[in-house]
Amino acid sequence: MNPSCSRCNKVVYPTEKVNCLDKYWHKGCFSCEVCKMTLNMKNYKGFDKKPYCSQHYPKTGFTSVADTPENIRLKQQSKMQSQVLYKEEFEKNKGKGFSVVTDTPELQRLKKTQDQISNIKYHEDFEKTRMGGEALPHESNANRAYQPTSPTSPTSPTSPTSPQNYNYEPQPARSAAAQPPPSGGKRYRAVYDYVAADEDEVSFADGDMILDVQQIDEGWMFGRVERTGQQGMLPANYVEAI
Repeated sequence: MNPSCSRCNKVVYPTEKVNCLDKYWHKGCFSCEVCKMTLNMKNYKGFDKKPYCSQHYPKTGFTSVADTPENIRLKQQSKMQSQVLYKEEFEKNKGKGFSVVTDTPELQRLKKTQDQISNIKYHEDFEKTRMGGEALPHESNANRAYQPTSPTSPTSPTSPTSPQNYNYEPQPARSAAAQPPPSGGKRYRAVYDYVAADEDEVSFADGDMILDVQQIDEGWMFGRVERTGQQGMLPANYVEAI
């Protein structure tokens, strides 16, 4: 049995039948509800199971809601629920990003060990540079001391600069005809006081003579303080060449 047209309620035969929006239409009856323009399956827009053209398709607008006491209460309740959910998510995800690491005793021990390893590596490179690329015989890495560059050790009882026999009087100025130091280093004069900050450094006072000076890099030198007989590393910007 042939169905009826949704527009004119007449029988729709298969040759002129349009099946759309859960209804049957004649091809001529399938038109816009407002302007009656004939539509097809490509240009129609359905609303509430009725066909419309694009020009007269019903537009849905926003409905303004008055701020009644009930609406204000609901708004505040929704805001509180949002804050509760935010705090729950924050607590759940806390610690998954970056975390602040406190200085526990174990971390302090590891940091100190890493600093010692860095100092040992620096000393080894320094010895290789000072000895022309040949490292000194392996000693205790944590307590390695620098070897003197002159044939006579500054701590030997027969050394003129030995701390045991030194009377702490200023040495006479080196004459022009005097022989250079055995190591061939340069002579420098201290222009500031300096207190050694590490066991491989040397302390001196303003005006002290620094002998057998060898350049390590742009910031550090190695030399022997004439007044005390001690030798070690010293900052280059605390002395001036003679």
